[in-house]
Amino acid sequence: MTDALLDPATPVDYRYLRYETHDDGTIVRIVLNRPKYRNAQNRGLLVELTHAFLRAEADDTVRVVILAGDGPVFSSGHDLGSSDYRAEREPGPDQHWSFTCTGATHDAVESRFHQEWHYFYENTRRWRKLRKITIAQVHGNVFSAALMLAWACDLIVAARDTRFADVVATRLGVCGVEYFGHPWEFGPRKAKELLLTGDSLDAEDALALGMVNKIFPAGELGENTLEFARRIARVPSMAALLVKDSVNQSQDAMGFTTALDACFSIHQLNHAQWTHLSGGKSPVGTPEYGLPDWKTAPPVERADPYRP
Repeated sequence: MTDALLDPATPVDYRYLRYETHDDGTIVRIVLNRPKYRNAQNRGLLVELTHAFLRAEADDTVRVVILAGDGPVFSSGHDLGSSDYRAEREPGPDQHWSFTCTGATHDAVESRFHQEWHYFYENTRRWRKLRKITIAQVHGNVFSAALMLAWACDLIVAARDTRFADVVATRLGVCGVEYFGHPWEFGPRKAKELLLTGDSLDAEDALALGMVNKIFPAGELGENTLEFARRIARVPSMAALLVKDSVNQSQDAMGFTTALDACFSIHQLNHAQWTHLSGGKSPVGTPEYGLPDWKTAPPVERADPYRP
């Protein structure tokens, strides 16, 4: 399995996602498939997702890739405690191979720096630059690290019930997720508000900001996203790719990737602070340091401009 996941040309039996083909293979839909855990992103899912994206990239028939999620929400963010999460980190038969390399054997601070760079940050940047047009098909909660998955895509379509939020500052004491696209996606002042309050945007709010392209009824999301993808797939592949590169490179010229690099290092400084304060027990804030227990925290509220 390890070697196969490193080779996108080798088909694998995915455990945490589905790989669907449509329209004679011109459109691929990758579906996160951990509904029991609200599609929380454990290491196994992230490694499989990289394989699936690269598999679609390697297939010259594919024109558009859709990223979706099974179950009640698109993704609840990073996995912080499921049985898979615990098993894949600890030595034993279920340990994921990625926890034996890519910096995993270093001390707590350096290990996290390397591991998060490879599996949270650099992979997200790689997905943004995929040589296909990508569409995030989101619904329900798109919280914290789930934003990274959506933001890596070229286009975002949302069900009417979708909520977008990054709650890691208010619940974990960390300054946003590893791929810090917030100022670019929300705007600078709105990004500060949403990070400092933990409030959410609904689909209409996100549409008004330009973060979301389309809104569909929840029951029609899958089919309408496929129809949207078909429109994109009719654009000649070279022209479509050059449109993507032109926009991405314009964004990069304004400092996007430089800012991402800097903010990833700031994120690691925040982890190091908590690691120091907790005596090496935790890389994030915990209730004994005044943070709420994220497992029992109150519901996320919409960022109402007329409410304090």
